[in-house]
Amino acid sequence: MKSFKDLPSISRIKQRAKLLKKSEKISHSAAYQKLSEQYGFSSWQEFRKALLKSESARPNIPQPSIKFVSDEDVEMSDKDYEVLERERTSDIPIQERELVAENKKELTKLGIEFSTFEPTLTGLKKSILDATQVVRTLFELKGFHSYDEQGQGLDHKVKRHAFLLSDKRSIKSSVSLYRPMTKKGDPRMWFSKLPQYCEAGDQIAIIVFKDSLYLLNLSKVRLSVSLSSKSSAITIFLNALREFESSVAEELLSKLRLLALEPMPALRGGSTGVGYTIESRLGIAANSSKDPDYKGIEIKSGRGGKNRTTLFAQVPNWELSPCKKSAEILNRYGYERDDDFKLYCTVSTQRENTQGLSFIYDETKDQLQEWYTKSELVAVWSGKLLRQRLKEKHSETFWIHAESEFINGVEHFQLISVTHTKAPILSQLLPLIENGLVTMDHLIKRSGKTNRVSEKGPLFKINKTDLNLLFPEPITYILNTSDEKTTPES
Repeated sequence: MKSFKDLPSISRIKQRAKLLKKSEKISHSAAYQKLSEQYGFSSWQEFRKALLKSESARPNIPQPSIKFVSDEDVEMSDKDYEVLERERTSDIPIQERELVAENKKELTKLGIEFSTFEPTLTGLKKSILDATQVVRTLFELKGFHSYDEQGQGLDHKVKRHAFLLSDKRSIKSSVSLYRPMTKKGDPRMWFSKLPQYCEAGDQIAIIVFKDSLYLLNLSKVRLSVSLSSKSSAITIFLNALREFESSVAEELLSKLRLLALEPMPALRGGSTGVGYTIESRLGIAANSSKDPDYKGIEIKSGRGGKNRTTLFAQVPNWELSPCKKSAEILNRYGYERDDDFKLYCTVSTQRENTQGLSFIYDETKDQLQEWYTKSELVAVWSGKLLRQRLKEKHSETFWIHAESEFINGVEHFQLISVTHTKAPILSQLLPLIENGLVTMDHLIKRSGKTNRVSEKGPLFKINKTDLNLLFPEPITYILNTSDEKTTPES
């Protein structure tokens, strides 16, 4: 085995692995294993640890500078696009993937809407970034920019402020948003000073705040550590963002604390008595509107949860789907069970189920597509429809816990606590479906007795352990203690 100082860089080993895979027609893992043995290591995991140790021990030698072109209407050749796609699908080291996943959970826990992009070497050299669907979705959700309404060419280019965040400082940048005359006017963006902020393959989070974009390099920071430092530029920004977005919640919380100072006489009996009494004391008139109760915040009570929980139910866009109703899906892909004809199954992007059904997310169309044996299109959901359904179902909510007691024969309610849950991070829904963490259940049945078709779904579900990838962490406030707050047990 060579000494650590004689070992090549990880990037060089990756290049050799790709060449070895192609020349010997072996798998990627087999190529890494073969190279590991050539250097005297029993496994790629052991070899990689040695490579990391070797790189950390090397002195910082200045690298030759790369000349970056301006962010004008650069045309990329077909070969460039092929290289870009290969770079985009390259392997990310396991440790980096774990760090990025941890940082995404931190952002979700804080209730911050974000999307991510991965700059490639070709993109950095040519000052071009594809504005992928997840990025465009974030821009539209936050009202920041709409590529659909933007014309092609330099005359329609839009420039906005941007900031590149690290623990030490916030670097002022700018972002160019444009659609070139070449190709089909594919949406693009470029951030000034980006090559000095990240490397090809890094995972960069975009956050929209006050009509500016803020970037976080999720491959280079550990947010849990950053947030422990009050002087971190990342902490300062995230605190400002959360304070701005939580002002209404703080207002409502203050009013509830005042109501919790003493028991309130019930204004109505029955199961709706608590909600009606609280809302009346808050000055909220009783009505049948589906709008949130208090300036965008829903006031409810309730608790519970299962290992696999339903996010929402949503039928496909029938106009876009080959199958025009649930009965057609049942007729084509269902099965006999006792006296009934059923289609009870889970559909995922990760594998075909026993009925041959699976999901494919078409990012270019922002469509979730259900396919039979990857060859026959079954049904289509637009990404916009799914995000809207999730938003409607899970608004920002105050879950109030009150205790009932009778004083002089009159029922009173004593407010004890409130659990604050924020709306899900809508921009993460389709990526979670694409990763197989959100799945869908068909629950269609034709009764053998009545011949009627009933549809209880389709139900889009997520494991309870993965909720923190979509929902910010709930916070429970004890109402009769002004500063006390806890987080509920998972």
